[in-house]
Amino acid sequence: MTALDELRKVADYQFGAGAGDVLLPAEEALSVTRTSSGRPRQIHAADGNRLATYGTDGRFRLGLAGGRRLQAGFVRDGRNAFAKFVRRADDRIRPRDEVLVEHEDGSLLAVGRAELSGEGMVDFESGMAVHVRDSTG
Repeated sequence: MTALDELRKVADYQFGAGAGDVLLPAEEALSVTRTSSGRPRQIHAADGNRLATYGTDGRFRLGLAGGRRLQAGFVRDGRNAFAKFVRRADDRIRPRDEVLVEHEDGSLLAVGRAELSGEGMVDFESGMAVHVRDSTG
């Protein structure tokens, strides 16, 4: 099993079955930078755009390019739908999950880390729902 195969398994666990193949397709020449100890760190697409950073906690931190890939592969299934002021959120979202932030028209606005559960994002009237890591604006 290659290092990319292992990273695909992490993506499947973190984002759902099939996410690894959507985020890190086997047929694409991906670039993986490594730490001095050899652990994967940054993952870039063939075009140079950052797909994700692999954190020391064993979780991905999405870049916009990675968010777009997951959006194209998963959002059409109704997952993680957000607007600037949260109107909908998947009830499977847990605090610290990586999430997509979408406009109600379906366009990707940002990627980041959930600060609340999906239910809390909808129910609460104040507080940060998502700590935005990267945005289109």
